[in-house]
Amino acid sequence: TDIFARLLAQRFSEALGQQFIVDNRPGAGSTTGTEFVAKSPPDGTTLLMTSASFTFNPGLYPKLRYDSLKDFAAVSQVVRVPHVVLVLPSLPVKTLQDLVRIARAKPGEVLYASSGPGSALHLAGALFALQTKTQLTHIPYKGGPAAATAVMSGEATVSFSTIETVLSLIQAKRLRPLAVSTRERTPALPEVPTAMEAGFRDYEVIGWYGLLAPAGTPPAVIDQLSGEIARMMTTPAMRERAAQDGATPVGNKPAEFERFLRAEVAKWTPIIRQAGITLD
Repeated sequence: TDIFARLLAQRFSEALGQQFIVDNRPGAGSTTGTEFVAKSPPDGTTLLMTSASFTFNPGLYPKLRYDSLKDFAAVSQVVRVPHVVLVLPSLPVKTLQDLVRIARAKPGEVLYASSGPGSALHLAGALFALQTKTQLTHIPYKGGPAAATAVMSGEATVSFSTIETVLSLIQAKRLRPLAVSTRERTPALPEVPTAMEAGFRDYEVIGWYGLLAPAGTPPAVIDQLSGEIARMMTTPAMRERAAQDGATPVGNKPAEFERFLRAEVAKWTPIIRQAGITLD
């Protein structure tokens, strides 16, 4: 999130003639910074750079002090990033079907590493277990790199990592990708099938980063920012930078991004409840 926030801040500062500053406010699954923006004046001077966790949190936190949909105005989705299902190359697992067979034969013995409770990696694995009717054991770590390291060391069997965290490890053949989580293959790993191609038609997890503003921000401000993001996403430099992380530039309009947010909240809230995941 910080990387793309800084790229946007630089672009906005140059294009709009005002200094944009990145203020990282981590904590409580990103809800600390999100709440700060929700309660900020809707004058265009405070914006939120967020990720897929934004659409998970309504299901994860029963006592959010903001409304994820009513308290924000969508500006634009910046990029999308797939998740990659990964195992250690020495493991006798070459496909998702192989992974499911092992998980069904040994309930609870397949350990999947995540970047923490309620994280995108946690929920990607929980969704896979629900849809394949398998029992996977969740092992949380402190961050995506730590989860990938756990798989490489043999502490965990599999991880459902976002591509930017593990792309270099896959290219170095230190991790084996079984499938990507989006409907289309990713140009960064063109030989890796999608989960749908591998026989799991309903499995889709979309990682993303996007920009929001407090609800009530003037439409003219929203449109100006959205238009600048759209122009930025078409530049060769930005496309090359996104490709380094396995990301796909988007830069869509506010209405389209809002529809996406509503669809993701509607998708993930019941999945989280079905999986029995809650955070304080």
